[in-house]
Amino acid sequence: MTEHPLVAAVKPLVDAMGAELLVPEQAEPDDVVLAWEGEDVLAVRLPQLSESLDHILAAMERRHGMPLSELDRKNKQEVVRILEARGAFSVRHGVETVAGALGVSRFTVYNYLNRETALNREKSPKSG
Repeated sequence: MTEHPLVAAVKPLVDAMGAELLVPEQAEPDDVVLAWEGEDVLAVRLPQLSESLDHILAAMERRHGMPLSELDRKNKQEVVRILEARGAFSVRHGVETVAGALGVSRFTVYNYLNRETALNREKSPKSG
């Protein structure tokens, strides 16, 4: 695929999502075809949600510079908070996948999630 300005512009986003760039002729019905000045330039094949979670976990490991299982408790809680905000636990087996990456039990991940929910409740103003 030639390096069209649109390709250069969207490639970092496509890579961050774990998506795939294709020529428009390869696009399937679920792919997103992007046009530039009325001409189809590229197609983007979005990853399955489970693949996205693996991609996000790998990116977090790169950001931390170590396997997530080697992080301390506070950093693991922060990882769970970020993943919760990104919808990681709406993916089938999301809790199990994250628990495996963090080297903790599913129960621990649920505890981290419950802790975050409790903290958010304390921060929100009381209604009444």
